[in-house]
Amino acid sequence: MYVRRHYSLWSTFYWSKKPFLFGFIYSLIVAQLAIRFELDFAFPWQPISVIGIAVAFYLGFKNNSSYDRTWEARKIWGSIVNNSRSFAAASLAFVQGKEAKSIQREMIFRHLAWLTALRHQLRLSREWEHTSERLNNQFRPTVCEDYNSKLFGELSEFLPQDEVEYLRTKTNVATQVMRRQAARLQELKDQDYIEDFRHMELHQLMVSFYEDQGKSERIKNFPFPRQYSSTALWLTVIFSVFVPFGMLDVLHGHQAWLPYFCPFVSAFVIWIFFLMEKIGDYSENPFEGTYNDVPITSIARGIEIDLKEMLDEEEVPGPIQDEHGFLL
Repeated sequence: MYVRRHYSLWSTFYWSKKPFLFGFIYSLIVAQLAIRFELDFAFPWQPISVIGIAVAFYLGFKNNSSYDRTWEARKIWGSIVNNSRSFAAASLAFVQGKEAKSIQREMIFRHLAWLTALRHQLRLSREWEHTSERLNNQFRPTVCEDYNSKLFGELSEFLPQDEVEYLRTKTNVATQVMRRQAARLQELKDQDYIEDFRHMELHQLMVSFYEDQGKSERIKNFPFPRQYSSTALWLTVIFSVFVPFGMLDVLHGHQAWLPYFCPFVSAFVIWIFFLMEKIGDYSENPFEGTYNDVPITSIARGIEIDLKEMLDEEEVPGPIQDEHGFLL
């Protein structure tokens, strides 16, 4: 996620420069052929503009749908923040007995392990994502994070080693961490550390965590429908092919300006449409580790800070800082 007030004009252009450059070269070739060989390449601009309006409407639909996916992901992680605080506060208040402090710490740390496993899993690569264009020096091109070594190394900070070794054998680590949490909660109820009603309250919070995990996995594992994404791209390409020919019609009678303005104006129009398409394309997958991600690493660190401070832990990490305006 970009956290500064605005993307600069240069960074916006640099991010999307290829359509402008290709459009300029293509338009320059069309204009030069028309001028040098006196060929009548001009198409009436009116039907081309109608195509442009249709493409703009379609791109608007795609961008709205992509934004909905990103905003839903942010709401899901907002729910995780709220429920995590509730879970920690309830654990501290509900667990009673001689070993209450150590049990409270165990439950809250296991919850932090669940958060860690979930964010690692959400950053794994999918073939429809922009795996070659992730943030430099932050993620590998093919797998966003070194899953095995990094995940289980971080889990060791929150879980006993035997539990970490058990989780190594599982496919969905986050699911298994929460299952272990539920089993431990039942043990505590059986040992009279938690009353029946309070046990149900804590269990209901874990149900909400499973729901939020499932919602996140739905966005991660189900891509924006390819028929909509692909159609938007190819309609933009088709419209761009006709733009230089329409500009020849618009600039007809201005031969002195034609070789200069036709390529530039055509490239500018092509760039605008591809920029809209690209923004939608990069908003489809909010967990892929690129420029417009939901910053789940930062959110998880914020939860960790809150929960460790609730426990009065001595070693509390600081918040994640942005790098060049990007927050993960």
